[in-house]
Amino acid sequence: MRHPELLLPAGSLPVLKTAVLYGADAVYIGGETMSLRAKAANFSVEEMREGIAFAHERGKKVYVTANIYAHNADIASAGAYFRELRELKPDGILVSDPGMFDLAREVCPEIDLHISTQANTTNYASARFWHRMGAKRIVTARELSLTEIREMRSRIPEDLEIEVFVHGAMCISYSGRCLLSNYLAGRDANRGACTHPCRWKYVVMEETRPGEYMPIEENERGTYLFNSRDLCMVDHLPDLYEAGIDSFKIEGRMKTALYVATAASVYSRAMRDYEADPASYAANLELYREQITEGTYRRFTTGFFYGRPDRDSLIYDSNTYIKSCTFLGIVSSVDGNGDLHFLQKNKFSLGEEIEIMKCDGRILPARVLSIRDEDGNEMFSAPHPQQPLTVRLSAEADPYDLLRRREQ
Repeated sequence: MRHPELLLPAGSLPVLKTAVLYGADAVYIGGETMSLRAKAANFSVEEMREGIAFAHERGKKVYVTANIYAHNADIASAGAYFRELRELKPDGILVSDPGMFDLAREVCPEIDLHISTQANTTNYASARFWHRMGAKRIVTARELSLTEIREMRSRIPEDLEIEVFVHGAMCISYSGRCLLSNYLAGRDANRGACTHPCRWKYVVMEETRPGEYMPIEENERGTYLFNSRDLCMVDHLPDLYEAGIDSFKIEGRMKTALYVATAASVYSRAMRDYEADPASYAANLELYREQITEGTYRRFTTGFFYGRPDRDSLIYDSNTYIKSCTFLGIVSSVDGNGDLHFLQKNKFSLGEEIEIMKCDGRILPARVLSIRDEDGNEMFSAPHPQQPLTVRLSAEADPYDLLRRREQ
């Protein structure tokens, strides 16, 4: 059985390393410009260089996004950006805009070009067009069903790869080409500055009664009209394999290392199980469903894969994530005494029961035995995010292990 690529997002260098170590075959990242996730931490040139080297040393790939819809003022800086990427040698560049595609092909012809989902490739004729232009891969529009993807696969050249989103947040707008953020907040989603107005709460105001806000639906929490459930296809892998997809893509360059590690670990294990023995995969479906919820998520949907989504694909009563585990940090080093050093992300306390998430998928329970700040002072609790800490646990941890607390 062929092995599709498992492609994970990374919004920062530590998250890239997490994705690589927890099961990704490839990672996609954005630089400080030209990317549709301007609010992510994103990568400096030096961080890209380190991340690409880290991945390549472990036989993994890195793709860089340059998928904004460029304006005239962007073209000169885009050329400079592509010249930097030519020196860094990522495995592919994602573009949406034909002008950006042409510029990238001219500046760095040796790097594969992938057509972003933002280009909304919805048919095999468009895919063939991009192939003739020199594209290596098409990231299909999210509006396609599995039936349409199968037909596309059968009607395009074998060397043109198909990449498809299989997990993560869904956009309310067609192929993510949204104008709401620009209209309501002056932030252009098509140039990386989306403010996510699809997650906002809306009310009705009648013209002759200004300031009198009426709920669209009787609900004390409000009504979220555009708030989609998250996509999850971990329990539908046989259909994805049968469709001839070359790369299974996880959404989430704004997400934490815990989200990325969870998605990479669960999907990579499910894929290994299915490729080795479909019966074993089928027997573990409930386990995959349970484990994938250990990262943040909204209630799940299968998106457009089995037909058009209906009203049950939206979440009307809340815009917040469901969270069964809280991310505490990534172990950066372990000293000779067995103490862990890491940058703390969320509050935890002395004596608390937490978990160590190992790169091989094991979860070890551990008690917090001591906490010290960067000056060596003993602490009862660690309430300040981004604080460097030294911690002793009752179980052994290694560099790159994730620490988390399971919520009740």
